Amino acid sequence: MTGIETLSVVAVLEDLPEEGLVRGQVGTVVENWAPGVCEVEFCDDDGRTYALAALKAEQLMRLHHEPVNRAA
Repeated sequence: MTGIETLSVVAVLEDLPEEGLVRGQVGTVVENWAPGVCEVEFCDDDGRTYALAALKAEQLMRLHHEPVNRAA
């Protein structure tokens, strides 16, 4: 799965009512399954898991907390 590895922080790109998730919710990849599919854990501010879902890479955007391309 290009760019989305275990422990990557991701955001959901679409509403997923069957999973109880809405666009923009943030989770952490906890496992990579088949190519292009990963298990994502969603936790509240107290660290309690409120959703655990197997999602396709197309449903996710990897978030970056530091510069990706640094100037030379």
